[in-house]
Amino acid sequence: MSTTAEARPEAPLPHGKPVGAGRGRPVGRFELWAWLFMRISGLVLLFLAVGHVLIMHVFEEGVDRVDFAFIQLRWASLFWKTWDWLMLVLALLHGVNGLRMILLDYVRPGGARRAINGFFVILGAALMALGTIIVVTFDPSKWPMS
Repeated sequence: MSTTAEARPEAPLPHGKPVGAGRGRPVGRFELWAWLFMRISGLVLLFLAVGHVLIMHVFEEGVDRVDFAFIQLRWASLFWKTWDWLMLVLALLHGVNGLRMILLDYVRPGGARRAINGFFVILGAALMALGTIIVVTFDPSKWPMS
């Protein structure tokens, strides 16, 4: 009885890739930069999101201290506004790019792929614009302390 398993040759699929081969290397400049962006933004988002959860919900009094007055004081600082805005922008870009990659895997007709991709880009841009407007124009001095 042998204790080593023999590697079976993988049967190629109709498109020529063996089973389990994955997507392969990015081809073209845009795909390479999109691939790199997903890795880098994922790491930065991990730092930003874990920091957000720890600061907002774990440390000190936890979630009980988070109310409008707390956010008002927090957003009086340019550092926290930048932190929250960066988390918003990176999450939206990371998500839209991830949806684009899913479309590349599952939607074959070029016209449908472009239409769905365009919808996601427009939706992401609109949400990013709204979030940016909220973060940039929020003036804590115009709200009475609660």
